[in-house]
Amino acid sequence: MTIRPLTLIEAEYIAHSLALELMNSDDEPIPPFSTRAPGKLESCLAEPFQTFDDKYLHRTFAERAAVLFYLVTKNRCFSNGNKRMAVTLTVLFFYINRRWLSVDPLELYKVACHVAKSKPGERQAVHKAFTAFFNTHQIPRT
Repeated sequence: MTIRPLTLIEAEYIAHSLALELMNSDDEPIPPFSTRAPGKLESCLAEPFQTFDDKYLHRTFAERAAVLFYLVTKNRCFSNGNKRMAVTLTVLFFYINRRWLSVDPLELYKVACHVAKSKPGERQAVHKAFTAFFNTHQIPRT
């Protein structure tokens, strides 16, 4: 099965809208999509599909989901709401690829908080852990 990347339009009109609707708060408001750091979100969306020598660097769906989740959490694409956007983007990535994530979104948010606190030198270990996590918690969507 071909793995489809998220588009910037999907990120804005679906994931950002979901984050605003379901996870926004007065104390920690999610800023308008147009205020994101130029190029950062685009880079996060593209990284799971990077190739070298005509081979994907992240070959499995779970690897791609893990790197997307990690990068959106860590790269600070927005002035606020990065962890919540990581959650909605990851859930949307599962959905468009005919999979579902058998984890409550609020639990996934707690995981994003843990990722945000991780040190850059731990990236490979965190990525490996989340690849396993997503492998364990993905189910086919019919």
